[in-house]
Amino acid sequence: MDFAAYSIRGPLKLAVGHDPYALSNNHLCCGWRPPASCAVSRVSSSNIPSNVVRHVVRDSPHLIALNSERLRSSLKASVLDGSIVAEDKITVLVIGGGGREHALCYALNRLPSCVSVLCAPGNVGIAQSGDATCVSDLDISSSDAVISFCHKRAVGMVVVGPDAPLVACLANDLVKAGIPTFGPSSETAALEGSKDFMKKLCDKYNIPTAKYRTFMDPVEAKQYVKDQGAPIVIKADGLAAGKGVVVAMSLDEAFEAIDCMLVEGSFGSAGSQVIIEEYLEGEEASFFALVDGENALPLESAQDHKRVGDGDVGPNTGGMGADSPAPIVTEELKRMVMESIIIPTVKGMAAEGRRFVGVLYAGLMIEKKSGLPKLIEYNVRFGDPECQVLMMRLESYLAQVLLSACKGELGKVSITWSPEIAMVVVMASEGYPGSYKKGTVIKNMDNAEQVSPAVKIFHAGTALDGDGNLVAVGGRVLGVTAKSKDIEEARARAYDAADAIDWPEGFFRRDIGWRALKHEQMANC
Repeated sequence: MDFAAYSIRGPLKLAVGHDPYALSNNHLCCGWRPPASCAVSRVSSSNIPSNVVRHVVRDSPHLIALNSERLRSSLKASVLDGSIVAEDKITVLVIGGGGREHALCYALNRLPSCVSVLCAPGNVGIAQSGDATCVSDLDISSSDAVISFCHKRAVGMVVVGPDAPLVACLANDLVKAGIPTFGPSSETAALEGSKDFMKKLCDKYNIPTAKYRTFMDPVEAKQYVKDQGAPIVIKADGLAAGKGVVVAMSLDEAFEAIDCMLVEGSFGSAGSQVIIEEYLEGEEASFFALVDGENALPLESAQDHKRVGDGDVGPNTGGMGADSPAPIVTEELKRMVMESIIIPTVKGMAAEGRRFVGVLYAGLMIEKKSGLPKLIEYNVRFGDPECQVLMMRLESYLAQVLLSACKGELGKVSITWSPEIAMVVVMASEGYPGSYKKGTVIKNMDNAEQVSPAVKIFHAGTALDGDGNLVAVGGRVLGVTAKSKDIEEARARAYDAADAIDWPEGFFRRDIGWRALKHEQMANC
């Protein structure tokens, strides 16, 4: 199946009575346009099927297919479809060392779109699998060091995986140095870095989200909770490694979360103010779109499993598993999300002088009472573990697609996806998301990955000890991923592989994919 882009051209609508300058405290435009000398992927016009040539209709948010030979000729030097083999290839540097970055390296490396794939710092699983060459000694916290490395190794594009380097201006500095970079500027990363900023943007541009208030004073916050009642959601404003959200089912639980963030300072500056949000009942889904500042290209959907325990119980985590596609995200719902959430966000950010280039990851709640999508949160990076299932299903050349986003040319791109189902089961260290022991030995990995050719194990928190043993050094450690024609078989393959891994100090949920399985069973009734 092919996905094409939406354009943001058209009128920008503000909320009724909203101050048009309420968010405009920064007017830095951070989009990058490559110099004429920058190498781009080229294809022969004779190899371009007429049915994949797409052109942005300037007065419409949609794309149409054109069979014009003139148009095909004018676009022949561009990447028109991720499935077309490019003659010019590039070296790509992936920043990060987790499961998401392993999945990105896997997708970049498995198709002939790159001269080489480098990953800094990477991890032992990435290195041993051959999915990328790891550069463990590159200081990714130093923009100067990364820029120098890129020039030395003739890197044609940098893909920034984690949120921290984005907030720390790495993408800004790389773009200023003339290095094509897939990842938003620090100004646009505020969509993830500050939930208060995101909520204010939603208010201003009529983006549907949960009702909320922002507080810095714990007494006022608790009074608001008393007035609203439970269940209610308490969120740290800043980045908290996926652990700054508490869904409080009682007033006492809400008060405890407020004290944890505002009084005890458990999340540091990230919890110096909190967002208190209405509790929405429904089904969650993850929605992704690539953005080039003007065009937004929807990716396939996925469904994360945030809670640590089976049956969605226990504290929130960074994600214990995912499946793709999410059955609840129908074609009609996808259109609604693009038109009511993604496009207004991209337009709004551009209007605020914060032109967004990168991936928008919208955490959605499909409300039970209305069936309509509401925005819960934004991440400005590929989700983890959602990235693992997306990259398993991607059939297009990832490097060319991401480079098109850097160049502002997503309007000329479509993406092809496997129709199969993918599922990832996260194996975590015992005790996660709380304290856990590091250095526990993991065995039998080779046999686990040989359960099926459709199984791939992505490493997130592994290393080698002094004796050469594979050991766990993180909370979420492995992403056991499988693909198949239906959710039942994908699930069976993933769990067969997870069960084959010998790691007594690890654990995983046994019910990943339960919503997708329920949808499939209902459809077959």
